Amino acid sequence: MRRRSERKKENKLVGKIVLAVITALVVTVAIVGISFYRYWQAGLKPLNPKDDQLVQVNIPIGSSNKSIGSILEEEKVIKSGMVFTYYMKTENITDFKAGYYQMSPNMTLDEIAVLLQQGGTKEPEALADARVSIPEGYSADQIAELFADKTKIKKEEFLDVLKDESFFEELYQDYGKLLESAKKAQDVRYRLEGYLFPATYNYYKEKSIKDMIREMVDKTNSELAARQESLDQSGMTTQQVLTLASLVEKEGVEKEDRRNIAQVFLNRIKADMPLQSDISVLYAMEKHKVHLSNKDTEIDSPYNLYINKGFGPGPFNNPGIEAIDAVLNPEPNTYYYFLANIETHKVYFAETYEEHLILKEEHIDNQIEE
Repeated sequence: MRRRSERKKENKLVGKIVLAVITALVVTVAIVGISFYRYWQAGLKPLNPKDDQLVQVNIPIGSSNKSIGSILEEEKVIKSGMVFTYYMKTENITDFKAGYYQMSPNMTLDEIAVLLQQGGTKEPEALADARVSIPEGYSADQIAELFADKTKIKKEEFLDVLKDESFFEELYQDYGKLLESAKKAQDVRYRLEGYLFPATYNYYKEKSIKDMIREMVDKTNSELAARQESLDQSGMTTQQVLTLASLVEKEGVEKEDRRNIAQVFLNRIKADMPLQSDISVLYAMEKHKVHLSNKDTEIDSPYNLYINKGFGPGPFNNPGIEAIDAVLNPEPNTYYYFLANIETHKVYFAETYEEHLILKEEHIDNQIEE
């Protein structure tokens, strides 16, 4: 009896010890997990959102994502090189280029990634007075507002230069092949709309507005020159390609959706159907609306592609290279209609108007009613 009692006591003690050990392990794992989660979340944010002071960063040729992360952490541009490395891996962000870059602690990881993909300079340059990052799909008006916000350039001054025909002629002398179709375009709001390539630019006080615009046009020229063969095979002018790309930029998010949307536009043009893109109406109206009324789609403007067939005067914004590539390499399909759910960004395609109406009722109208 005594031995049995002692065994029970021993078992209870062992059980308590095991429970204590398991509890300690669970608590430890939880603490480590919470700590890592906080570390990860902190690493995803800018090092200092209020610090826009630029620093020169050199990324050597052949640098891996891990070594780039270490360099950025050492230069006090980001919080964690490890988070940078794994974030780029999980998001499948690649194709970083070597060179000298000007970065600041208030940059996000995505902004840094875009800059690294864009490429740096071969030699270090004087630190800029400001850095202006133009998002893909920004219109000339939005770019002018961005410069007004980041620099001492006034919006009206920027737009006046864009409207300056003599300045356009200066650019045409250097970029004749690129701007040939833009020169012939009629009824355009800004002749260089679509040619202001979305990228990050260093601004110096001694640079003129013309210098900055020329730099953007030169970047567009470089990107399209690398795609000249595809551009020639498309049978479209540069103006037409950039016009469709500016619509694709706003209509789709995913790469495959964009390629399908590009083909839908091409199918409609071939069938002599108006493109009927809401983006064209919003540009014509010079305002933003989530849902257009029937009256909106009747606005009298050459940019309104609900009532005008073809490409219209020209681009509606300045598209990124993925949208341009979608137009130059569309996904073959037989669709003539598409619609996008603005909440989920999912795009639905249809061959007939009847199918389109069914999809609209299911994915758009019903969502609005809810």
